Amino acid sequence: MIAHKPFGAHRRSVALFGGTFDPPHTGHVAVAQAVERRFHLDAVYFIPSSRPPHKSQRELTPFIHRYTMVALACAEHPRLIPSLAEAPAGPPHVFYTIDTVRGYHREHPDDHLYFVVGADQFLELPTWKNYEILLDSCDFIIASRPGFRLDALRLVIPPEKLGRTPSTDPHKITLRKSAVHLLATVACHVSSTEVRERIERKQSIRGLVPARVEEYILSQALYR
Repeated sequence: MIAHKPFGAHRRSVALFGGTFDPPHTGHVAVAQAVERRFHLDAVYFIPSSRPPHKSQRELTPFIHRYTMVALACAEHPRLIPSLAEAPAGPPHVFYTIDTVRGYHREHPDDHLYFVVGADQFLELPTWKNYEILLDSCDFIIASRPGFRLDALRLVIPPEKLGRTPSTDPHKITLRKSAVHLLATVACHVSSTEVRERIERKQSIRGLVPARVEEYILSQALYR
């Protein structure tokens, strides 16, 4: 279940931001804040994946640590909310984005839903489970580097999904039932891989992750 704060009768706009967050870094927070501001969102839910399709369980730091780090990263930002939507329960199983999105719609059918994903991940969309249904299920916000071309995203969208009237917004692709938005305003070169490698080399990660996340990593001796 995705926990949320009380809200009024207005239709909420929220974004789901999924990932392994191993660990969450300052780039993740910067993207979430930029998304929240640009799309006037009521909430951005950080959803650490228990077991994503593209990674084996042994490659990931235990879920409890990753969820705790996400909670610490969100602590000072009221509209950034840690989520247990993909928390492990019972026998291990793979979590697919389409199932997470459907679960949210069942609980909050009136909300306007966005899904935040990196450009490189979106370019692999045809490999995702039920990706054509997923395109109809929510709007996508593509976090990318400056200069990334919207045309590259069109290549992975089935032509029959495109809207009849092209968008006049140079950062938006209108689909028949949803839209794809390009967010190219956040330039951040931090990666979780870099953070882990620096820790392994006993180098500082100050500034690469939120201060509370750094304290937690050091106190738990993670990535050593």
